[in-house]
Amino acid sequence: MTLTKKNLRRLVILSSIPLFGMVAAFGIVPNTPLENIPVQKIVLDLSLPVIPQTTNTNLKFWRQERIQRKDTVASLLARFKINNQDKMNFLRDARNNKTMRRLVPGKTVHAQTTAAGELLTLRYSPSRDEQLLMEKTDNVFIANKLPIKLETHIQMKSGVIKSSLFAATDGANVPDSVAIQIADIFASDIDFHRDLRKEDRFKVVYESHYSSGAPIKTGRVLAVEFVNKGKSYQAVYFEANNREKGYYTPDGKNLRRAFLRSPLKFSRISSGFSRSRYHPVLKKRRAHKGIDYAAPRGTPVRATANGTVSVSTRQRGYGKFIVLKHRGRYSTAYAHLSAFAKGLRKGKYVNQGDIIGYVGSTGLATGPHLHYEFRVNGVQRDPQRVVMPAAIPLAAKNIPAFKENAKPLMARLNMLRNTNLVLLD
Repeated sequence: MTLTKKNLRRLVILSSIPLFGMVAAFGIVPNTPLENIPVQKIVLDLSLPVIPQTTNTNLKFWRQERIQRKDTVASLLARFKINNQDKMNFLRDARNNKTMRRLVPGKTVHAQTTAAGELLTLRYSPSRDEQLLMEKTDNVFIANKLPIKLETHIQMKSGVIKSSLFAATDGANVPDSVAIQIADIFASDIDFHRDLRKEDRFKVVYESHYSSGAPIKTGRVLAVEFVNKGKSYQAVYFEANNREKGYYTPDGKNLRRAFLRSPLKFSRISSGFSRSRYHPVLKKRRAHKGIDYAAPRGTPVRATANGTVSVSTRQRGYGKFIVLKHRGRYSTAYAHLSAFAKGLRKGKYVNQGDIIGYVGSTGLATGPHLHYEFRVNGVQRDPQRVVMPAAIPLAAKNIPAFKENAKPLMARLNMLRNTNLVLLD
């Protein structure tokens, strides 16, 4: 490179800047010809420091692999670079393990290994609630199923309705499961298909469950306020025991009616209560002492009220059939089921909204549907016409605990009152 006057002047200026704590000064002899300054290229051979190589093959590492389509246990172990001996031992010990034989694409498998490829532990969580541990002991891999330890975080969100509840909750980054809970909590007071208005708003406090810092599932709504047509509806969750739990107003009024409007969440009435209806199977007219709900086979059927299972069997034209005995004179019946809920049996207590069975077409039925009966003193009545009993209020002994529980939840809702609500155009 040829030095010019301009470059040399820069060199003089830069040389006066301290470098590594030292100051260097350079001068130029007057009248020195700048054009003929010799330029010398110097190349220094610098030796790099020697980094010692580790020989410790017993260092332990946690690695993870996402299950791909057509993956097998053997292919996962290969990606983890497990040595042949441990690979053979693991395949032998996991051969009859149903969980390891049913790998779910998209799930993650964690493995603790050494630098030499020894497998110490393999961890796999096929569901949100349970994990499988395969741990090495004396060259044998022992399987243990353990519940996943979850951390519960409290989320607080708010939003404004511009078109629908789900659009507003999406805009506020609120999970759909929370939106469904909000609609269910206020179902007795607000029809979320017809009653919503632009500028209606909500505030909600709910649980989110995390494992190892990652969100696993959304929990229960703990407190919620919904303003519909200018009127505020508030609810907090309270649980005293298995038979007294649910959503209440801040002053303790039960938001649940004694009976749900329908045993199915999403359905249509295909045949109503009638004293004379042509039966499609028997080919004659007879009374239809219930309501038929059209729904696909396998649709979950809910208990419309708290009660005890008095019948759970197959019964002639009803097919697979359930009768629940409720408080006082009331009972409900559910027919043509494809299956009963797991663990359902005579004498079992169920809560309103619990899944008790699944829509089918057993018995005298031309297609999948639910036949639902509402009975008073054992006599079928039209559930759309009968006056329903009032919901059971909180027991007096539980009111102090309810107030203590509701106070911090209402405080969280009030904190949201001054926040900027999420708007969705």
